[in-house]
Amino acid sequence: MAEMNHKLRVPDLPHGIGSYRFIYFSELLKKPVCIGKIGNRIGRLTDIVFAGAEPYPEAVGIYIEHGWGKPTTFIPWNRVLRIEDDAIFVQPPDEGNEYPPFVDQPGWILMDKHLMGRTIVDMDDRRVEVVNDVHLLEAKGRFLLVHVDISFNGFLRRWGLGKLHWMKDDLISWKYVQPLSVEDAVSTDKVSLSVTRRQIHELPSEDLADMLEELGKEEKDALFSALDSEKAAETLAEAEPRTQRQIIAALRKERARNIFTEMTIPQLAGLFSVLPHDHVSELMALLTKDQADRVRAILSEREATAKGMMSSDFLTMVRETTVSEALAKIRQSSLEPESISYLYVVGENGQPLLGVIDLRELILASDDAKLGDIMIEPVVTAEEDDVQDDLSEMFAKYHYRMIPVVDGQDNILGVIRYNDIMKGVETRIKI
Repeated sequence: MAEMNHKLRVPDLPHGIGSYRFIYFSELLKKPVCIGKIGNRIGRLTDIVFAGAEPYPEAVGIYIEHGWGKPTTFIPWNRVLRIEDDAIFVQPPDEGNEYPPFVDQPGWILMDKHLMGRTIVDMDDRRVEVVNDVHLLEAKGRFLLVHVDISFNGFLRRWGLGKLHWMKDDLISWKYVQPLSVEDAVSTDKVSLSVTRRQIHELPSEDLADMLEELGKEEKDALFSALDSEKAAETLAEAEPRTQRQIIAALRKERARNIFTEMTIPQLAGLFSVLPHDHVSELMALLTKDQADRVRAILSEREATAKGMMSSDFLTMVRETTVSEALAKIRQSSLEPESISYLYVVGENGQPLLGVIDLRELILASDDAKLGDIMIEPVVTAEEDDVQDDLSEMFAKYHYRMIPVVDGQDNILGVIRYNDIMKGVETRIKI
């Protein structure tokens, strides 16, 4: 059995899978199925049956169609002994001399019947590509459906011409592709992107960014168009530069304007730094004057300062506030979750900065405790003119999710977020 040289990225592999090998479905189709030894052949594999599961469907059995009026045969996967170059070997049936006929079950997926040759369509029902093969993972007795192959190589393998291998395989992770219902698969010959408009807003922006990097242009545009402005901004900031350029090039101005209002200044600077100069000039016009001035300052300076990169989204309370009062105010605030990783304790007039409380510690404290009693002091802070290298070192040393920026009198001016420094600005500088 020829094994696939291309390897899945580590995050795509199920945890604890151990040793494994990849196999294409086309390499198994029509392969002899034998009981015990090569001479005891009972038919040829016609299909493999998978049951839906997360993160990947798992094989439940193999399907053998004999033709000439003979009944089909279904062999449960736990009866499959091994897959070799010349045949698939299975155990003898428990009772009698034959395995039972195949009986379809709700949620089962047949590789050849429901996937091979089907058209992949995006969420707007536009044709994208054709499934030419299915990429399978065998490990520790399990058989998982992990990719579909839309390359011409898959087409060649289906017709027994796999040795030609004209180009690189083009795999789409099963996480992003799913069959329609069995009835729809039979009547429409279509397979759809698995992520619905509702589901994509529940996925982490990092996962969405990874997804965009794997998809083709039409799929990429369709998926990104389904994101609201806030989710689109988070995802765009996490994407690699090539994907950022492709997405921005396809955006309408009003859509871009709405997305930019959801991005931080460092995120905008990081994005603009990878775009062509002429494009940046056009996009600057979509920003507010304050945004544009601050972004230009970062782009024009060799080293941007903390003052130019800080965000004004943070939460402060005085030291006499009780934990129950603090939690009530947090729930009533309109800040995003990432803006309240920490609660900053200040003096009676709102200044200076006195201490900090991790939100997790706040939740565990007694309701009547006062913030001044549970806060951590002194606070690790950044100064207005600290540069990116200084901030990177602070985050690397203390592992905070956010660091406050203060002036010479310890008055809090803003906060710097980990993602903005360690992912956003750092990426910009390396490019």
